[in-house]
This record gives sequence, C-alpha cells and structure tokens, in this order.
Amino acid sequence: MSLEKDLYEENRLWPILVKTVHSLTMYPYHKRYVMNNLLKKNPDITPQDLSVQLDIPLGEALVILYELKNEKE
Repeated sequence: MSLEKDLYEENRLWPILVKTVHSLTMYPYHKRYVMNNLLKKNPDITPQDLSVQLDIPLGEALVILYELKNEKE
C-alpha cells in the first residue's frame, strides 16, 4: 500500500480529486457503506470493482478505498 499511497500523494491532481469527491452529496454514505459492508466481505476489492458495484465514479471509489485503508494504518 505504501507504493500506491506515494503514487497518489505525489500526483498534483490528487488533492483536487479528493476535494471534488468530498463535495459529492452521497460520498459520506458511500464511504460508510463500503466500510461497514463491502470491505468486510471483500477486503481486497479494487477501485474498478467498487465503482461498478455501487455505480459511482472511479475517482470516488479511489478516494474511498484510499482513505479507508489509510485509516486502518
């Protein structure tokens, strides 16, 4: 995860994506649902799979998984 974390944080567009995702109305509900349900069943879910399962943008899925995995550390 540290390599992935470094790649995201080094990208100049990452803070813009995070800020945009945080402004989405459903973001907190999606994040809570992923944390309480999906990650328990499938802890290795990919952002692409999460995006398809919840019908959310890939950027939102990236931010949700990134934040939840970093909260565990």
